[in-house]
Amino acid sequence: MAESMVSDGLPVSPSLSHSLGADQLPPAAPRVDGRTVYICALAAVLGLAGTVCAQALIWLIDAVTNLAFFGRFSGEFASPAEHHLGLWVIVVPIGGAIIVGLMARYGSAAIRGHGIPEVMEGVLTKQSVIPARVSLLKPVSAAIAIGTGGPFGAEGPIIASGGALGSLFGQILKTTDAERKTLLAAGAAAGMSATFGCPLASILLAVELLLFEYRVRSLVPVAFATATAAGLREVIVGPDPMFAMPLITAPTLPGQAMYILIGCLMGFVALVLTWSIYAVEDAFKRTPIHWMWWPAIGAVAVGVIGYFQPHTFGVGYDNISNALSAKMAIGPVLILCVAKFVSWAISLGSGTSGGTLAPLFTIGGGLGLVLGTVIGNAFPDSQVDIHVAALVGMAAVFAGASRALLASVVFAAETTHQPMSLLPLLGGCAAAYLVCALFSRESIMTERMARRGIRVPTEYLPDVLDSIYVRDIASKDVVTLKAEDTLLEVRVWLTSDDPGARHQGFPLIDKNGSIVGVLTRRILMDPSVSPLSVLEKLVKRPPYVVYEDCTVREALEHMLNHRIGRLPVIARDGSAQLIGIVTRRDILAAYSKEPRDANTARRIIHRDTFKQSLSAAGRRNRAAEKKVESDAR
Repeated sequence: MAESMVSDGLPVSPSLSHSLGADQLPPAAPRVDGRTVYICALAAVLGLAGTVCAQALIWLIDAVTNLAFFGRFSGEFASPAEHHLGLWVIVVPIGGAIIVGLMARYGSAAIRGHGIPEVMEGVLTKQSVIPARVSLLKPVSAAIAIGTGGPFGAEGPIIASGGALGSLFGQILKTTDAERKTLLAAGAAAGMSATFGCPLASILLAVELLLFEYRVRSLVPVAFATATAAGLREVIVGPDPMFAMPLITAPTLPGQAMYILIGCLMGFVALVLTWSIYAVEDAFKRTPIHWMWWPAIGAVAVGVIGYFQPHTFGVGYDNISNALSAKMAIGPVLILCVAKFVSWAISLGSGTSGGTLAPLFTIGGGLGLVLGTVIGNAFPDSQVDIHVAALVGMAAVFAGASRALLASVVFAAETTHQPMSLLPLLGGCAAAYLVCALFSRESIMTERMARRGIRVPTEYLPDVLDSIYVRDIASKDVVTLKAEDTLLEVRVWLTSDDPGARHQGFPLIDKNGSIVGVLTRRILMDPSVSPLSVLEKLVKRPPYVVYEDCTVREALEHMLNHRIGRLPVIARDGSAQLIGIVTRRDILAAYSKEPRDANTARRIIHRDTFKQSLSAAGRRNRAAEKKVESDAR
């Protein structure tokens, strides 16, 4: 009635092997092909478009700044701190915030916020689809908010605009969800690269915050986009670093220890900054006023603080350069950091449009300079370079707040052209990252999404199912049915106490032992089918099969695509032998093994085993010595 097939295998009939279509076979493993080249070409175009958009946004910010603070129409850079408006300067941020609120209410609410979290949410929950109007409204609203004194950076809106542009490319053209995500990340990374001239850091930021993967099909297009953007930026702006600072030398061992200490302290600063932003946001949510007017309320604090501390207005890239070059005394730097923090926290918590990177860099760089000065004066032998301390503080705050460790390290080195800073940056940023990860699960980028019930990946682990082959988990003892048997005979056997009769699916073999199909228990027990039917007549199509050298991930996708619970396993060597059968239970068992291995601590080498190994090694050595002596005699 039923037979148990062992590992020597049963052949698949020639007619079956020729009739297998693409849908009966497992999906092909992802590979680099002409489609990848096409996406790379689109990414390069995005790099050009992203650079144009970034430079246009910077020009627009300067134009709004000149118009709002100086009453002139010009795209040249002008610092809001040099205004001569007196008390009227308090009104300027309020006017800009009212416009941003109206744009958010009647244009798109997606323009509110940092920029980067909104792009991350689009990747995670919306198949990387960002409305086209965001591509226009986000940079314009950010230019108005920053140009009228908002204490934000342009990088967040630029990243959001570049991501929206990449998403628009993916929506206009025929692309898969994965390709659209790649184009979105390429556009976002191109915007950052075009702003700061940091192609490597932009790639890492895309990997850590947007792609959530490290694959050739996504990494290479992003690299093309960032390289194109950085090259075009160099033509437009020049090769000078974004943040100029004195040349630094290799750190000493005591100095490196102090930079790690500074990184730890910056980690706590990053925690306070993150908690403060969302505490202010929660406070605004409890007010009875419509959210459209929240930015105007927050702008009151921006204007008042800016009246007393004009350098809190705008992006403040000059503040970062001054901190890195140690051109400011400790007292003014500390006051600026506190004022910038309060102004930025209240304004951003109110829901206006603006970025987080520049404020984080300003606060981190200033506090790093203060800590470096204090440590250097208190411990002269520590050999702390205050310029390096400021740089470590700047990058460490960003690493802790965003949890983009590698991007933070490379960003600081690229934007300052200081290769000798990599070691201090790595130690300081790693310390800040560790502190923040210990005390808070979410970052400044993910907290809002977590409150909405969106889980953001934080660890990029290889898929355990991609590292296990089907042949390693397939059941070798397969219970088969004979094609010439009648359904009545099989039903009698299915109702018996035979352990093999408890399975849910059975491969069907003919007289030659060749597989002709798979029949499930539901089909075999269907009362509408005549008991006198021959089993072979019940087969409607060739069986879905999987090759023995396929990964378990491919087998699982094959099951999901066709809503089946088992797959016969065949060889790929041309003989198409039936090797075994793999079920969903086998796949679950393979998957569940990885968490147990990861969470179970065990000692491989025991003390007794170690002693035995040493004794055995000693005996072998003595035996070898005696043999040498014997041969010598």
